[in-house]
Amino acid sequence: MITLDLTADPVALTAALVDVPSVSGEEARLAGALEAALREQAPHLEVARSGAAVLARTHLGRDRRVLLAGHLDTVPIADNLPSRRDGDRLYGCGTSDMKAGNAVIAHLATTLPAPRHDLTLVFYDCEEIEAARNGLGRIERELPEWLRADLAILGEPTNGAVEAGCQGTLRAEIRTTGRRAHSARSWLGHNAIHRAAPVLERLGRYEPRDVDIDGCVYREGLQAVRIAGGVAGNVVPDECVVTVNFRFAPDRDAAAAEAHVREVFDGFDPVVTDLAPGALPGLAAPAAREFLAATGASPSAKYGWTDVSRFAALGIPALNYGPGDPNLAHTREEHVDVARITEAAEVLRRFLA
Repeated sequence: MITLDLTADPVALTAALVDVPSVSGEEARLAGALEAALREQAPHLEVARSGAAVLARTHLGRDRRVLLAGHLDTVPIADNLPSRRDGDRLYGCGTSDMKAGNAVIAHLATTLPAPRHDLTLVFYDCEEIEAARNGLGRIERELPEWLRADLAILGEPTNGAVEAGCQGTLRAEIRTTGRRAHSARSWLGHNAIHRAAPVLERLGRYEPRDVDIDGCVYREGLQAVRIAGGVAGNVVPDECVVTVNFRFAPDRDAAAAEAHVREVFDGFDPVVTDLAPGALPGLAAPAAREFLAATGASPSAKYGWTDVSRFAALGIPALNYGPGDPNLAHTREEHVDVARITEAAEVLRRFLA
């Protein structure tokens, strides 16, 4: 049986969480240890379980509720367990993305029995894989009352910065067709790969927008991320598929993003295969302003999609704030600066105490 000490220094707690492997779909062991620790060490919290997710909350009658969330899962281990300390760095799978954030959240919730805001903790599963398996979606369907809050803070790695909102993401396939022929008699066919040239030309000419929302500048991007075509080395191909990825500012909703892609590729028929809206910064919310004051930092736009989008869809302002470095996420050399863990704990304690 794994025993976690949630009252321990958050750096030590990070190492303990990292040393329990929790690749996506295999979080149950870590979730069980975390649930047991919360029930034993934080009697002021109501604790619940949903699959491999662990939830806890206070009932103090405060005017506002702050939700602190983090995913328990990691990408597959890359010979980087168990954790190891090297000077000011803690190495190991999940250190940065995002067990350091989880450690800070769990430690504060346990050691702050009477915070100034009511707290909800959500440690969820399957964030690193397909959205259909994301534990937040299951919680929203089965335990929606647990996701009600005035502000949500995700412990995603931000290197100690406050990243507001997030970009939306759209993937689409653009298919061109032709006629097969022997490449020695190519004039008898029509090359589908060649017919994809206008798609690439439009991408090459594309000028992305920079969008300033509440002082956060979101930069859009439209890129080809895959080209598939060809049958054999002596056959004129009769089909080619160009996959494009559009990262869009949160002032566009999903419908507007799809309409923009269709406009760019007018004359073709893009087939959308994945679409997730972004999240507006939500910095005007009183609890968000309080948190920014506690950090003393200026917020910046989140480049990339995170689960703040799910909270924004529920009408909850949401921010990304965590001690990990996003540039180290998913790497073999993944690590976290221990000073960032201590700093994050101090900032959140200042906000909540």
